[in-house]
Amino acid sequence: MNGEADSSRLTQLEERRLIERAQRGCETSAHRLIAAHQDRLHAFVWRMVRRDPDAEEICQDAFLRAFQALDKFDFAYRFSTWLFTIGYRLCLNTMRRRKDYSGETDFSALPGDGRGEPEPDISEQFANSDEAIRLKKVIWDSVENLTPPQRAAVLLFYRESLSCHEIGDILEMPAATVKSHLHRARTRLKGMLEKQLVEDWSAVRFGEASA
Repeated sequence: MNGEADSSRLTQLEERRLIERAQRGCETSAHRLIAAHQDRLHAFVWRMVRRDPDAEEICQDAFLRAFQALDKFDFAYRFSTWLFTIGYRLCLNTMRRRKDYSGETDFSALPGDGRGEPEPDISEQFANSDEAIRLKKVIWDSVENLTPPQRAAVLLFYRESLSCHEIGDILEMPAATVKSHLHRARTRLKGMLEKQLVEDWSAVRFGEASA
């Protein structure tokens, strides 16, 4: 899903104009909406299901369903929220069919893996060190042991920089439940990382989503 199309985030006004034009049948506007969201959606879906063929199929299906129902789009929400909700539901369906809904997948997007950009850390020196890369790998690999809602909440919070309310809209749950998933995820990850000899948890943080 990595084409040459511009994948920069749209302002809410730009997005609304594109949606309105796409609703009237403008293919150019529809293609711009796809270009603005395809990389982020693919990254989210791939980190949930961790299989390229499944990720490609889910993303195509998510866009197809979104545009089929575009006339019913509620402008109270962002297009990305609606699209990610569709994508998340499809991920869960795929994971149930694969019988790994209980937590057998991860979303390891690590420096050098070709799926994400290197991310800022505590300091430039630490961020560029082998130890920083190792710790990030340990963190993201450990996420595979979380439940799907916990994995999704962690991904959307730390990599998409969404608020608990926005995540709740996508996962279709109250913001308080999202906070609970994040708290439990952090607790579980801390316990797993302590077992892997991460000495200073306070000095390690998840990568944040780029603008």
